[in-house]
Amino acid sequence: MVYITAVHMEGGERHEHIASVRWSNPADGKSDVSTRATMVDWIKKGGDARVTDGRNEVQVGVVDANPPYLRTFADGKPTDNLLALPRF
Repeated sequence: MVYITAVHMEGGERHEHIASVRWSNPADGKSDVSTRATMVDWIKKGGDARVTDGRNEVQVGVVDANPPYLRTFADGKPTDNLLALPRF
């Protein structure tokens, strides 16, 4: 499981404009940057990505658009947690 901690936007400010994400893995302390396509593929293969505010966390899922993009979901409903993250 990884936590997405920041997003890099290109061409706009909506979810489909997230070009890459910065993430950290609390299990091994590793952190890195992945492109949207890489993270989409990883999640589709069973990877678990989340966003947290320190108290609550929400799951990051894939919206099957063309191209697919990332979005958070809480209780099965889309949320804007990724868009609230810092930019890099």
